[in-house]
Amino acid sequence: MKWLLLCLLAAASATAAPLEYAPAPPDNPLKGFAPYAGQAKEFPHSLEFQYFPLKDLMTGPNTFDWQPLERLMASVSSRGCQTVFRVYLEYVGKPCAVPQFLLDQGVKVTEWMTDNTYRGRSFTPDYADPRLRTAMTNFIAALGARYDGDPRVAFITAGLLGSWGEWHNHPRLDLWASKAVQTEVMGAYEAAFKKTPVLLRYPTGDGDRDYAPNHTRRLGYHDDSFAWATMATGKPGDGWFFMARMKRAGPAALEKWRTQPIGGEVRPETWQKLWDAPSSTPPGQEFLHCVEGTHATWLMDSSIVRKLTPEQRDRAIAGARRLGYEFHIADAEVKAEGGELRVRATVVNKGVAPFYADWPVELAALNASGHVVSTWRPNWKLNALLPGDNRAWNFRTNLQSLTAGAYRLLLRVPNPMAGGKPLRFANREPDQPGWVTLGKFGR
Repeated sequence: MKWLLLCLLAAASATAAPLEYAPAPPDNPLKGFAPYAGQAKEFPHSLEFQYFPLKDLMTGPNTFDWQPLERLMASVSSRGCQTVFRVYLEYVGKPCAVPQFLLDQGVKVTEWMTDNTYRGRSFTPDYADPRLRTAMTNFIAALGARYDGDPRVAFITAGLLGSWGEWHNHPRLDLWASKAVQTEVMGAYEAAFKKTPVLLRYPTGDGDRDYAPNHTRRLGYHDDSFAWATMATGKPGDGWFFMARMKRAGPAALEKWRTQPIGGEVRPETWQKLWDAPSSTPPGQEFLHCVEGTHATWLMDSSIVRKLTPEQRDRAIAGARRLGYEFHIADAEVKAEGGELRVRATVVNKGVAPFYADWPVELAALNASGHVVSTWRPNWKLNALLPGDNRAWNFRTNLQSLTAGAYRLLLRVPNPMAGGKPLRFANREPDQPGWVTLGKFGR
């Protein structure tokens, strides 16, 4: 009987206390809406986007000018945000973006007028030219050598090929890059970027007429017609829609979001009324429906730049919150005895996607005066925690460095970028922003 009582007491003492849920903020890092750099100053966000013509960054076969990128990242990081960018060789309605040294070498450029939704003059280089192909792979290698793992960079969209760097030359299919060129570009990105995610425009499996397969590559995807041509409709003319292509690409593409991020751009036609009720999206392409279907983490969006009514703003913030991860510390137990601190906690992902970065988790002891007097870095991971899943964390450490007194144990995930916004949990945070109180203990 005494043995049974001791077991019951031990079980009771190991019960973790539940922690209250509260929605995480819409400007959590590495997720949400990404306006163009310097815009949307009134709307909460942690990402900012910009395009660059290749000619501004590449001055010779193996020489580069990184100052345009550096200036952008300095500006974006000064606002606590991280950068998403794309480098292009052609942009409808803008001047030729091919580096001058390639033009001097004789790389052919075709000038033509688009007659589709976005009418304008385009300058398409000859993607088959070996000089251009070598320049592109050299550039990608140099870009990765300098910026892979740079905490100022959140995501890179592959770019370089096609109108706007969106990997198509519609309707001029005769100008589009061959599968061999696409394969070279994708291979160069995979080789150059081991940490910073790179995203492709179109999911593709084997046997596609125009695109080299990418379904098994370590590259994510971005849907640049989000909430307009995202969800599959089954109609023959809608086969280019993002999820229609994803399904044709097969299970490896459909499951890509589990390990590689999904991003994109909210289609410009929806910007004016996206946050109305009902919104201006076509039937079946409703914003939240597309978020759930794609597991999108971030989206370029200029709808948040315009003046929103309070009701529209609330809906936009709810949309930003729904993108990507949302972590809730569901319960925690903190116990100090025999000079040892024991911590147990459970984290749940309530979002639609994992957190793809490997950021450290930090614990801190806060004394009665409100000062952090000791910190620890347990081997706890947030990345790869799928939606709806939970993860149990355990940690032990000695308390010899602490003086006698009462303490609170806090948890946070600091942003590795200096001045970057910390990852905040879906918990009520009575302490400093970004910290969650797990419990109290005495020494």
